[in-house]
Amino acid sequence: MLNNSVSLTHFGSILTYERHCNTDWILGAGPNLTEEEQLNLTVPREPDGSHSRCLMYAPVNWTLDSIRQYGLNHTTACLDGWVYDQTLYQATIVTDFDLVCDKANELAVAQTVLGAGMLIGSILFGPFGESFGRRRTTQIPVLFLFIFTLTGGLSPNFYLYLASQFAAGMGYGGFGMNAIVLMTEWIGITKRSLGTCGGQFSGAAGLACMSGINYLTRDWRLAQLVMAMPMGLVAVYIWFIPESARWLLDRGRTEEAKELILKAAAINRRTVPESLFEKIAVNKTVEKGGISVLIRSPVLRKRFLIIALAWFASSLTFSCLGFNVGKFGLDIFLTELLFGLTELPAHLLCFWLLELVGRKLCLMFTLLVGGLVCLSILAVPAGNVIAVTVLAILARILMIVGSSICSVYTQELFPTPVRHTAAGLGGAASRLGGLLAPSVNLLALYHWSIPVSVFSSLTLLGGALIFLLPETCGRELADFIEQAEVQRCRQTGFPPPPPPREIYRKLYWPVRCQWVLPKGSHGLQQQRVAKCALI
Repeated sequence: MLNNSVSLTHFGSILTYERHCNTDWILGAGPNLTEEEQLNLTVPREPDGSHSRCLMYAPVNWTLDSIRQYGLNHTTACLDGWVYDQTLYQATIVTDFDLVCDKANELAVAQTVLGAGMLIGSILFGPFGESFGRRRTTQIPVLFLFIFTLTGGLSPNFYLYLASQFAAGMGYGGFGMNAIVLMTEWIGITKRSLGTCGGQFSGAAGLACMSGINYLTRDWRLAQLVMAMPMGLVAVYIWFIPESARWLLDRGRTEEAKELILKAAAINRRTVPESLFEKIAVNKTVEKGGISVLIRSPVLRKRFLIIALAWFASSLTFSCLGFNVGKFGLDIFLTELLFGLTELPAHLLCFWLLELVGRKLCLMFTLLVGGLVCLSILAVPAGNVIAVTVLAILARILMIVGSSICSVYTQELFPTPVRHTAAGLGGAASRLGGLLAPSVNLLALYHWSIPVSVFSSLTLLGGALIFLLPETCGRELADFIEQAEVQRCRQTGFPPPPPPREIYRKLYWPVRCQWVLPKGSHGLQQQRVAKCALI
């Protein structure tokens, strides 16, 4: 619920505000002027007849009668700030920090800084989870979120706000995937998709709630402080969650893992099978993980690149549609509420489809159909607001389902030594998609159809490549890097290529050399195929 609420910090910034320069200087000469008279005397008009948003007439030390008789001709930029229309919002970062006219580009900087923080947080806290544990790399980002969300809401200037947003973005990027990894490694086979989709469901609930809070408060600072309240609660109880038993076993800390497993079984009133303790008791060499292992393994590298593209494409499409929410033509609060409410059944549908159809086919379907829905927006006649909004909401639902599936799928595709790294880098690909969304939308300056064509094509490509991934529904999480290679061996009938580094030779080669050679067979390659057939 925390993650989606953070993104609403910029919600009021997507609007174009009616405004004019503050020209109260003339009230010294004519204190009884109406607002319309004041604007007519002090603000020049644009070619379309409207009052200028960025220019004013330079102040003069004249009487009101002289100003009316001779008029003012010398224009200048706004000297004393702006007066904003407060019909929708009483205060946003645009109005508080005057991010208009010459400073309008700084609004894009604020959005980019938040996205950059998410990207850095995903890259930083993902691999750290392999070394320092899932628990610690889930707790620290929550503190970042809580502290810097408060700081951002109290920022006296734009630069402190940017720094707070970057730090909060790091927490945003680090907490989401780390919490899912920690949860997944504690949940059984039949409940993994329920746990992940349930977390995404609460995020959609947070989005719907925050649209209501924005409607009631109309003030970004107050909304920011309201967001900090649930973060403070999480920042307290997060310190009482247990470490992942799988990670402890992977690190060779078997006694701690046994203690946690027994405690969890006691809480759930279950008994732990003796066979489980026998497996734990087996002496296991600690496997190294990290980015290098993920990239150097051909099987893991292929899986990561494909799932990262799927994550990137779904996030890019979702964000591009989200940044255009104010251009759909409906009430902005209603549109955002619809976006949040329609996500709720989407996550429930995601859980049902994952168990019924499986991860692979479900992800292929959502990405391919989502890409086609986005392309269909290009065929809608101009001015048909309802049709565009319906298609945009449908596309967002499919991208949300796709992101949820990616979260589940990533945990199951990769073994424990690199699971956290893969999840973190996959999350980084997702954040990168959100970070590039404003730039992709800027391509509309050349032609309005270019942004839709770009993110639709990437979504279709990502959906097609999912065909190359294995199905993981109903399978135990892999605890060793070797298991990913064995899974490939089972599916293709051929063994993986020899590992390029010594660490892989130590992990794999002794096992392969011990494979039994059937009678009448000759050669190491036949040994491998024969063993694969026996697994």
